[in-house]
Amino acid sequence: MALCVLFFLLAAVATTVSATDHIVGANKGWNPGINYTLWSSNQTFYIGDLISFRYKKTQHNVFEVNKNGYDKCIIEGAFGNWSSGRDFIPLKKSKRYYFICGIGGCTDAMKVSVVVHPLPPPPPSPSAIAAMHSSEKAAAPTTVGGFGSMVVRLMLVGLMIHGCGRI
Repeated sequence: MALCVLFFLLAAVATTVSATDHIVGANKGWNPGINYTLWSSNQTFYIGDLISFRYKKTQHNVFEVNKNGYDKCIIEGAFGNWSSGRDFIPLKKSKRYYFICGIGGCTDAMKVSVVVHPLPPPPPSPSAIAAMHSSEKAAAPTTVGGFGSMVVRLMLVGLMIHGCGRI
């Protein structure tokens, strides 16, 4: 029974969704000559995450612009601008965001575009998991959609293997 509770708790913790702070350029920060396209392609952004820019505030800044501003390195019509040197920008909508340096850095590749995805569906409730285990049809692994679905499936299989059908 203790093992059943442990599997259940691990499944609940493993599928908890929390905001991630994506530091642009990682340890290299927001500086000229860095491939931010490569950096952003190795990230997954969700609504509620933060994108952070770290730089010398006397040398750079950050503007959120549209695609045209991004492509042409212009700040006209910018949606927002930051200049603290440690800017934490919440990603509130599922869309493509465009950020550039407005002090000439954009032409030195200081621009980044990120796609923000909708939040994954919440994990199944404990009562839904218990109902699946008490059902005859729960003998086969069940596909659960969303973030962490593989973890949930593995935990469910572990629960079944250890006879935790009735928690």
